Amino acid sequence: MKVLVTGGAGYIGSVVCAQLIAAGHDVVVYDDLSKGHKRAVSPKAELIVGNLEDRAGLKGIFQKYKFDAVMHFAASIEAGESMKSPGRYFRNNTAAAIALLEQLSEHGVSRFVFSSTAALYGNPERSPIVETDALQPTNVYGESKLLVERMLPWFHRIHGLSYASLRYFNAAGVTAELGEMHSPETHLIPILLQVAAGRRESLTVFGTDYETPDGTCVRDYVDVSDLASAHLLALNSLATEGQPKQLIYNLGNGRGFSVRQVIEVARKVTACTIASVDAARRTGDPAILVASSEKIRRDLGWNPQYSELDVMVSSAWNWFQRHPQGYED
Repeated sequence: MKVLVTGGAGYIGSVVCAQLIAAGHDVVVYDDLSKGHKRAVSPKAELIVGNLEDRAGLKGIFQKYKFDAVMHFAASIEAGESMKSPGRYFRNNTAAAIALLEQLSEHGVSRFVFSSTAALYGNPERSPIVETDALQPTNVYGESKLLVERMLPWFHRIHGLSYASLRYFNAAGVTAELGEMHSPETHLIPILLQVAAGRRESLTVFGTDYETPDGTCVRDYVDVSDLASAHLLALNSLATEGQPKQLIYNLGNGRGFSVRQVIEVARKVTACTIASVDAARRTGDPAILVASSEKIRRDLGWNPQYSELDVMVSSAWNWFQRHPQGYED
């Protein structure tokens, strides 16, 4: 298939592109490079630098190419930041998705894979979370993604769109060629590695009074390669003949680790002292987010290969040591 990947120069999008190319698909990446990296894009993919807010530019791409599917990763992703800049998140995540979906319907593209989030569940009523549990985001980031999920059934009903919404839990790990590097860095594991390498003084632990075993937030970590493989399985399912599909899946390992537990794993992997400083909770952070991914395992045969947290942290540490400046090396 010919696949448009928005945000394909980013952490997860670049790994998905690499797997798409390995599977024989033809990939066009559309990314404004505000968070992604040109060097993360495979030379076998075509990179178009642009923003989804540029509706004329986006329309031109759909006029130039006949896509079989679109995979959408381009979004702002920091929950804490979303509670300070709600307009930016609704613009970048919700309004941009509308612009993209309008191009799909206008140009007859019938397959859409959406990068969604576990933040839709807010403070879940049970753990692990299943896909039918209540959707009650506690932050603007989650709400901005939920609004897109609410639109997709209407595009399905009106335009025959087949779609898959993949609700990520916490992405972690790297591949041999592609790593995790944000500027500024806000993700837990890369920050821990920066502290271990002496590039930061300490990690700030936001909240130590949650109702969890050690008082810190608990999250489910899933390897980026396993995330990517789920996207290809979803795409293949959408490509099968039959009625348009509506697929919704959690992507996680079903096991939670607290912030303090992740710190200890990082200390063990790096053999470094990693200082941490306790601070108040961030607005909108749920206490526990752990996934049940039994549905995608059953329906599509998804079988994560890298489920151990120390393996994910080790791969990230090895990549970080080879690329201390990330993609700027």
